[in-house]
Amino acid sequence: MEYEPVIGLEVHAQLRTQTKIFCGCSTAFGSPPNTHTCPVCLGMPGVLPVLNRKVVEYAVKMALATHCTINHVSEWARKNYFYPDLPKGYQISQYDRPIAERGYLDLEIDGAGKRVGITRIHMEEDAGKLIHDESAPVSYVDLNRAGVPLIEIVSEPDMRNPEEGAAYLRRLHEILVYLEICDGNMEEGNFRCDANVSLRPRGEQTFGTRTELKNMNSFRNVQRALEYEIRRQQYVLESGGTVVQETRLWDDARGATSPMRGKEEAHDYRYFPDPDLLPVIVPGEWIDEIRKTLPELPLEKRERFIREYDLPAYDAGVLTASRAIADYFEAVATRCSKPKAASNWVMGDILGHIKEDKLEMEDCPVSADDLGELVRLIDDGTISGKMAKDVFEDMWLSGKKPETIIGEKGLAQITDTGALETVVDEVLAANPAQVEQFRGGKEKVFGFFVGQVMKKTKGQANPGLVNEILKRKLSDL
Repeated sequence: MEYEPVIGLEVHAQLRTQTKIFCGCSTAFGSPPNTHTCPVCLGMPGVLPVLNRKVVEYAVKMALATHCTINHVSEWARKNYFYPDLPKGYQISQYDRPIAERGYLDLEIDGAGKRVGITRIHMEEDAGKLIHDESAPVSYVDLNRAGVPLIEIVSEPDMRNPEEGAAYLRRLHEILVYLEICDGNMEEGNFRCDANVSLRPRGEQTFGTRTELKNMNSFRNVQRALEYEIRRQQYVLESGGTVVQETRLWDDARGATSPMRGKEEAHDYRYFPDPDLLPVIVPGEWIDEIRKTLPELPLEKRERFIREYDLPAYDAGVLTASRAIADYFEAVATRCSKPKAASNWVMGDILGHIKEDKLEMEDCPVSADDLGELVRLIDDGTISGKMAKDVFEDMWLSGKKPETIIGEKGLAQITDTGALETVVDEVLAANPAQVEQFRGGKEKVFGFFVGQVMKKTKGQANPGLVNEILKRKLSDL
């Protein structure tokens, strides 16, 4: 029997607020354990939470970017479970009245379009973090993360293979980072994904029994975990077994999933309205104000780059991978008026050096204006493309402007026709044997003459002019 995978993803995105969702504690990552805590996020008796307005604004931004319906009234609920990293014994979340519902994301996979529905987006607080001591049977609790604001984005079960799952996750990540509401760093845990996977006979409409996958800390591991789990469930079904509804952990080292616990249902958490928090009211006027602040999103920017700059789809995809790269490219292209040349320099030299030096795009030592000027100097013949590579290396290390480096090193191309004609005459006069060979039909000798001229001018002669003068002089002989 041929089986069809059914995949849905639940993504938790940590919001880039300075303070936590219900108190004034810092959300900064990497501080000593339990230093960003207070009676509210520690769950002390008698304290009251106060909602951070910026959290609601960021949730609305994501809802607008994913075509969701924003509920003008949403409510808080208590999700009850007992775990050492949850100091109150419950998590403040949203349940039956979330802030947004019924959205979608459009993907492009191997040239084909795919729409994935979004069931809901809701706000909630994060739990703390357990740190397990490898040398002793002891675990420590760090509550710095308790109360950090999250949005959970729940997809419809619309994905049918791991590639679609990975593409959806990348698109979601792209939008969150473009909106500047989430850092998107999976290693630091501010972009986390759980996956629900089931199989059903192809052509059937009824869903099979699903498992939930956790502990996937990269796009690659999400895809690998989905691939493994699909193979595992297919083996169970084809062997006459039954898939058990459970939560499974992905083990990157083994490349396999393993059982963690039975899968919880909503009733297991005993949701009920939080009595300490009022409903969240989002007026239409506020939504309109937030809508005006939205940047151009990656898919629209990609299409515009192809249309306006006449770039290949591949170039447009690379250049819009982050907002910082896209903005840098546009500034270079504006300065030099050569979009394809700007694209080549940004994708090759800039991104190559960024990766090699382990920098962020924002820390690039070569300004977009200076790179644009370098491209313009190549185009107007001031320097050759080969010279420009050397100038760029100097720009990267010194931060100097291209004109300064060209002047200091005397790299400007010789474009004076009279001066170049004199050099060509000297080369032809000094190599009569090669001239005779050329006249006898040995056209490959032409390259020898070009090389000699470039040698005499220390590589500074304009190659196009050299070729033009040589052809004219040799045809006159």
